[in-house]
Amino acid sequence: MTPDLPPEPVLHDWPLPYEHRLETRPLAQVDLVVIHCTELPDLDTARQYGEREIYDSGTGNSGHYYIDRDGSIHVFVKPDRVAHHTRSYNERSIGIELVNRGRYPDWLDSRRQAMDEPYTDAQVAALLALLGKLERELPALEFIAGHEDLDLAQVPASDNLHQLVFRKRDPGPRFPWSKVLDGSKLQRIRP
Repeated sequence: MTPDLPPEPVLHDWPLPYEHRLETRPLAQVDLVVIHCTELPDLDTARQYGEREIYDSGTGNSGHYYIDRDGSIHVFVKPDRVAHHTRSYNERSIGIELVNRGRYPDWLDSRRQAMDEPYTDAQVAALLALLGKLERELPALEFIAGHEDLDLAQVPASDNLHQLVFRKRDPGPRFPWSKVLDGSKLQRIRP
């Protein structure tokens, strides 16, 4: 290990029941990491949402990696599979979800759009270690973005159909972009 590389992260395999039904892809086509927050109270609830089969293919929405508040990293979908986490970017990207309440449970209520929970130091350290691992293993990996950077859609607020709110705001204003960009070789993109 060289001093300027983050340590090798410990990964806990916890594959989704439908992982084998997700499309395979060559790792050489992965050039983007998308950072999300779960906008759910805990890892177990995120797992329940990830296990929901909502598509005709018998699959659902999920990131590849989930980082809990204690810094533990859980692999729901291996990187050689296309997970459903960001519209129009799934085939080329890895989705990393950080456990964080976000706007839960009132995601689209116009009065509750604040995202106040900070990310833990353990989560940020684990994220940097995971990004280092991905940079070493994925030859084309070059870019990073937040879900909010790539999905700019607005939808009617749940409390006022005449007011629009952003459908996705994650990872949100408390995400430490400067620390993550300083600790990674990836370039942040926005459409």
